[in-house]
Amino acid sequence: MSAPETDISLYTSGTPNGQKISITLEELSVKYETTHVDIPKNVQKEDWYLKINPNGRIPAIIDRTPTPEGKTREKRVFEGQAIMLYLCQKYDKDYKISFPFDSDNRYWEVMEWMTWMQSGLGPMQGQANHFFRYAPEKIEYAIKRYQTETKRLYKVLEDRLVEQKAANKTAAGTKASTAGGDAGIGNGDGPWIVGDKFTIADIACFSWVNWAEWAGINLEPFPEVKKWVDKINEREAVKRGLDVPEPFKMKEKMKTKEGQEEYSKYHSSWVMKGQENDQEKHK
Repeated sequence: MSAPETDISLYTSGTPNGQKISITLEELSVKYETTHVDIPKNVQKEDWYLKINPNGRIPAIIDRTPTPEGKTREKRVFEGQAIMLYLCQKYDKDYKISFPFDSDNRYWEVMEWMTWMQSGLGPMQGQANHFFRYAPEKIEYAIKRYQTETKRLYKVLEDRLVEQKAANKTAAGTKASTAGGDAGIGNGDGPWIVGDKFTIADIACFSWVNWAEWAGINLEPFPEVKKWVDKINEREAVKRGLDVPEPFKMKEKMKTKEGQEEYSKYHSSWVMKGQENDQEKHK
């Protein structure tokens, strides 16, 4: 099925939460335009943007794609998980990165792992980022607390990928035996988090794990997670999505101490400024 003719506006910034939406759009090959919500300038708190996302965060989309009957429409969606589910429901008719509703439990497994990321991995690693990179005071307890919890969650993901790898081997062996020869299953390049294909569950979790070093986390103790991250980074749609709305420079900056300090100083300044603004507003 050819890619649908879409009219989607993406409001985003170059963070894990933003990147998972641009990657989803790129994987679906749907047409979209990007508005850079410049967080250092507090654009996400401006009145025009709050009408799109009342929570004052990125990402958000407005879908102006006409209905199949040709009627005009304008649908706003905010919050990353909601956006990913919406995009798949509307534009993944071939189930390239999703599963049909209620199909053989796969649909609900995707929901489980996306919710796991939304309620666990993202918030915990976000706090690890904050205390390790941004906080003006280096509070050792807070750094260890959130890095340890992030590592625990990475172990959960590691175990899942190991489990999926074993399941794929068993299924491939059964299929090969039945076919009387060597045979693989799915797209042949797993393991993936759910089933035998790359889905929005992988995109959602990858968007955070890909920033592991920024949180001070080493992936070496999680070999399956590391291979999974490296494999996803090789996908052309992922490469394009990571560079929205601007080139993704974190990994390059991490190669030198000077680069780390420069990147950290730039980001910590706007993180703390945003926190000060919120404290002033919500005394």
